[in-house]
Amino acid sequence: MEGTYPLRLEAVMLAETICSAVSAAGLGIAAVAAYRKRFLTATRIAAYSLVPIGLVLTGVVEWVAGIAFNPSVWLGFGVLGLSWLLFMTTRAIERRSGTTRAERKAARAAGRNEALAPGASAPSLGAGGGAGPAATAAKPQSKPKKKQEAAASGDDFSDIEAILKKHGI
Repeated sequence: MEGTYPLRLEAVMLAETICSAVSAAGLGIAAVAAYRKRFLTATRIAAYSLVPIGLVLTGVVEWVAGIAFNPSVWLGFGVLGLSWLLFMTTRAIERRSGTTRAERKAARAAGRNEALAPGASAPSLGAGGGAGPAATAAKPQSKPKKKQEAAASGDDFSDIEAILKKHGI
């Protein structure tokens, strides 16, 4: 115990000295900025330069210096870093797939709800359809709808086509 105490005390004293020097330098820079009539900048620099002294006075610097030389603390930071890395990897993969957890959950719930109609003996196949009589009866009706939709979309693009023709494209 006696061998580690002076090292810790030296680390704390070194950290406090560095914090004091940074604060003094910051206050000097703030004074120069105020002399140049940049009061807003001077106030902001003074605020930032008082933070290290505040950390020393509250004991945060002593606490940080005490844990800085403890191997179990560094192991804990390593585990936290690994956890963060795994979390970010899963988020990146999730974003690349284009779906979120909520969307996948909603899709599973919708799949369970629509898989079997209340009075049906077999699951419905959906809009992709199978070769059943209902699917074949729906196909001839869908062709005129497609022609109507194509005509309607042609009307929508007629002015765009006119603009492109005007510019020779």
